[in-house]
Amino acid sequence: MRILTGSARGRTLKGPASRGTRPMADKIKIALFNTLTSLGVEPVRVLDLYAGTGGIGIEALSRGAEWVDFVEQSAAAAKVVRTNLATSGFAEHGQVHQTSVNAFLLKPVTDPYDFVILDPPYADPEIIPTLERVGNGELVQSGAVVAIGHSPRVALPDALGRLSRLRHRCHGDSCFSIYDVVDDRTREAGEAGEDDPVG
Repeated sequence: MRILTGSARGRTLKGPASRGTRPMADKIKIALFNTLTSLGVEPVRVLDLYAGTGGIGIEALSRGAEWVDFVEQSAAAAKVVRTNLATSGFAEHGQVHQTSVNAFLLKPVTDPYDFVILDPPYADPEIIPTLERVGNGELVQSGAVVAIGHSPRVALPDALGRLSRLRHRCHGDSCFSIYDVVDDRTREAGEAGEDDPVG
């Protein structure tokens, strides 16, 4: 595994701690970050949920993000993330939280994130409820972006609470969806504008 782009491009990352960890494929990761760039998204504070090896969050750091919080329940995988942060030169720009995603989402939020990435196990039955909790919680504010990796067999909605889907891409057996966070006032203003008569 390697960092694909940015200031640390080419640096080698340690692979998964077990076969149970499925890192996002390089082609999907590149497509995700290229899509973010096309949308004008340049993350500063990032939250990497189901971090695995930390590859996605570290890619964000390499591309200019200032801080990433990594959430990984497995002790072995969390150790891999710490190792990868150190070997990539970003140890001072991230923190690894060895806890479940559900437990992390219950913690009080000091500073919201402008980009949240979720890459849960494809068989996780709580994918949609967890995505909704992220979008409706205090982790993100209006204008933030939430991305999720998922199987093509998982049908995600175009709108979910405060989340409105901007892009959906599939490559082989892997997909990602990118959502914008829209608060109720912004949504209502947009709908009012659409209903206004012309002329």
